[in-house]
Amino acid sequence: MSFAPTPLILASASPRRREILSLLGLPFEVAPASSEPAVDPLLPLGEAVCAVARGKAAEVTARFSGRMVLGADTVVSVDGLALGKPRDEADARRMLRLLQGRTHTVFTGVWLFGPGYPAEGSGFADGAKVTFFPLTPREIDEYVATGEPMDKAGAYGIQGAGLRNIRGIEGDFYTVMGLPGGRLWRFLHNHPEG
Repeated sequence: MSFAPTPLILASASPRRREILSLLGLPFEVAPASSEPAVDPLLPLGEAVCAVARGKAAEVTARFSGRMVLGADTVVSVDGLALGKPRDEADARRMLRLLQGRTHTVFTGVWLFGPGYPAEGSGFADGAKVTFFPLTPREIDEYVATGEPMDKAGAYGIQGAGLRNIRGIEGDFYTVMGLPGGRLWRFLHNHPEG
């Protein structure tokens, strides 16, 4: 299917995903899903984030029949643990202690429903590896005090103050930010990923 110029519906309240769609020059409207499906611990994480993205998009599709709807979900994985958004500051500190001085994987799943797609929709997952510098307890406390970690998978934002914790990244920066823009563009326009 070739992407149509009709604005797609973004089934997410994420300002980062809105920013990425704007950078791509894709017309869109925002209609967040009212609930967030849980990550299925029995599935490989790439499949699990796609299932969550699909659930969000399916809910919103029911409100916007005949429109293209995009759902997305991001999860951080370390030691086989899936880290979503922290519940509170103590949980954010716990997550940052797990990540500090180590490499972890960030998975973002994308799912689309709409004209030209199969009834069950279509999508993909993308993964990127991120390595943190070692962090002191004080550095963790100072970062948590900024409030930035509270609405982000793994309790950090690579595009914000969290960048000071990042030693390196292998893969797509935008996957870590919450939406693999290059892959999404090619997916929407039927270009091979090569």
